[in-house]
Amino acid sequence: MVSSTVDHMVAITVFLAATLLFIGLFNQTIQTAVLYQRHRATATKASDLLDNILLSPGVPVNWGQTDTFPTGFGLQDPEFTQYKISSYSLMRLRSSVGDPVYYNATEQWYSNVTIDGQNFMLVPYNLALDYSAVTSMLGINNSYGFQLTLTPIVTVSIQETVNPKVVRVTAAGAGFPLSYATMSYCLLKVGTKGQSPYYDISFKTVIADETGSVNLDIDVEAGDSYALIVYARQGGLVGVGYHEHVDFNLKRYVIPFIASFENGTVLLAHSYDVHVDTPPESAVFFNATFVLLSEDFTLREMPLTQAKTFIVYGHGSDKTYENVTIPTHNPGILIVTYSSNNDEGAVLMPWGLGSMAFPVTFGGDPSKQEWVATDMRTVTVGGIAYQAEIAVWSLEGYQVIER
Repeated sequence: MVSSTVDHMVAITVFLAATLLFIGLFNQTIQTAVLYQRHRATATKASDLLDNILLSPGVPVNWGQTDTFPTGFGLQDPEFTQYKISSYSLMRLRSSVGDPVYYNATEQWYSNVTIDGQNFMLVPYNLALDYSAVTSMLGINNSYGFQLTLTPIVTVSIQETVNPKVVRVTAAGAGFPLSYATMSYCLLKVGTKGQSPYYDISFKTVIADETGSVNLDIDVEAGDSYALIVYARQGGLVGVGYHEHVDFNLKRYVIPFIASFENGTVLLAHSYDVHVDTPPESAVFFNATFVLLSEDFTLREMPLTQAKTFIVYGHGSDKTYENVTIPTHNPGILIVTYSSNNDEGAVLMPWGLGSMAFPVTFGGDPSKQEWVATDMRTVTVGGIAYQAEIAVWSLEGYQVIER
């Protein structure tokens, strides 16, 4: 009798333990399945969201070329279809990288995209779309976060050789050279007459070799300051590279700040007003020119209406900055040549982001998220080949609970 009771008790205990174990395993399996479904939904959302952004120009369709904010968000170039992206809409996204810049003269903060030292794109916060506004327009502000990056596919590197007259230019795609690429370049040589800068500008087209490289014989001497811009194209792929040569450590130069997309207004300021707290040691003299990017990716000079030499002294003077107006919404590059105390150089600013192949990073930070879905597309920005990638994560904060 006692033995039978003990057997029953052991059997019941084993049965209950097995039941509890089964329930635990079944619960974890259900959670894993739910988690998989949520991951799959996030991946689907990433693909849909990327296409919605890249295949819609937004509302209004030309918002990138105005000073107003869109009511519907999209980056497609309104003059084209498919994955062709507006250079100007991209310029109006508040950058997620690069420290913002404050300019005392305007009392504004600026979204900062600066490449290789003196190639600037500074957009005032009152014209730049922030992340929260975009997530609200996309209808995901309480459910998903994202980060959008656009990176040029073709790299065009420019390397000086021992001979100052010769520079080597190499164009490459994603792991392969652009063999026999057509390279169109613009050379702007800077000099000084008295205190005022001057420049000589020339244009030429050459063909690269099978390695995607070519030696350019440029009209410069040792000690000359110059800016070189090169567009390389082959098989539908287009890339751009640029290089400024300065033989000395410049402390005084000009910084461009975009003031209005709609009017094409750019403020040209003394660098001491931005980077140095003390008054400038001396004035900076400068002039500005605009080179237009044509459909065959050659550059053509387009004189500005203010074709003269400017001068800025910096904070506390009546010459804190000067204004120039770019009279077109066709993409190109604003080139500012400057001199101060017999030092001279050049500053470049894209008008239409693709004209200088600036990269774009916009949105939240995916690095601290538990699980992130990504998707990518190949696009063109002003004819320049880019890779657009989106990272999307859920804001629900889900996970498998171990039991």
